[in-house]
Amino acid sequence: MLKKLISYPFSILFYLVFGLILVVFHPLQWLALQLGGRSAHNTVVNYLNLSILGSLSLLGVYISFRKKFVIPQGKPLIIVSNHQSMFDIPLITWALRKHYPKFISKIELGKGIPSISFNLRHGGNALIDRKNPKQSIPELIRFSNYVKEHKYAAVIFPEGTRSRNGQPKNFAGTGLKVLFKHIPDAVVVPVAINNSWKLLRYGNFPMGIGIHLTLTIEEPIAVSELSPDHLIENIQQKITQNIIKK
Repeated sequence: MLKKLISYPFSILFYLVFGLILVVFHPLQWLALQLGGRSAHNTVVNYLNLSILGSLSLLGVYISFRKKFVIPQGKPLIIVSNHQSMFDIPLITWALRKHYPKFISKIELGKGIPSISFNLRHGGNALIDRKNPKQSIPELIRFSNYVKEHKYAAVIFPEGTRSRNGQPKNFAGTGLKVLFKHIPDAVVVPVAINNSWKLLRYGNFPMGIGIHLTLTIEEPIAVSELSPDHLIENIQQKITQNIIKK
């Protein structure tokens, strides 16, 4: 209870800075896209996400990136991660920025959020309506072809919704299988995120403080090595073994 009370003034400061970051980077993204194209926009997005991670230091948050294995270059990637909070996105974007991560997101996030909605619409990401297979499947196929063509990294959270207590949920296989089918030469990179759920353990306000966030990159595996079902099982096992159960 004391820690929650202490977090109130720090949370107010954090949200002021966080909001300012989103407002400032919105026009910067537009300018980058207009003047420098896709490459310049991607650079601005990387610094947007670095700034968001930096703002977490106002909450006493510290971050560790643990890369156990080398990620192949020159191949499209499918980054599969557990999902604990909205801060998983900047963690993955910054940690894997050299591989140009592109996200699969719910369509509702494509409007109304400064910087974030702009990037989702213009940064090569996929916006899907999870209640409408006639929209979501073609969008995933389009996204798969885009990632394959440019040798980018497709990021997917197969749990569907974030875990509010950090415990991993079962993976839904539909989106993964679409990516496997349409990017058959991809390499899958399992990513495990710990403790980001604690940032929102009290809801959106106040924020959690003094948290150690970790992102662990597990052993990559080629899509072609296993059947889709066995591949999903293997990925989930690799991720789950890195999740702190508390």
